[in-house]
Amino acid sequence: MSMQLELKNVFLRAGDQLKVKGLVLHDADRFQVDLGCDPDNVAMHFNPRFHDDTDGAVLVCNSKIAGCWGDEKRESHNPLQRGTDVKIVFKLTGDMFEVELPDGQEVQFPNREGMDVFSYIRITGDFKLTSFKIC
Repeated sequence: MSMQLELKNVFLRAGDQLKVKGLVLHDADRFQVDLGCDPDNVAMHFNPRFHDDTDGAVLVCNSKIAGCWGDEKRESHNPLQRGTDVKIVFKLTGDMFEVELPDGQEVQFPNREGMDVFSYIRITGDFKLTSFKIC
């Protein structure tokens, strides 16, 4: 069962963190966490995939500007497992997003458009959200 949480008019900026906890569903194909200004302007698209046609289990990061996707950054080591509880921390550093994953792995992704305020958050896909915190 896929879920979706969409928040508008939030206020995140450099120095803030978004902490997400939840259960990766047992039959998960993928889920995503998007941070940006609106659905067509996403500075950080974090998309764990558990059965990607090219790479199998992979972490994909990207950005979308004016409705157009940029070049994907693919991490072949996906420490997230189906059927497990996870905590993912998104750190906004200004020019970079740092994503802390459960096994101590950290993924970095550039803030390609230099957005300084993030007013839109969406979490959707094969993930049961249990906790959501902005610090």
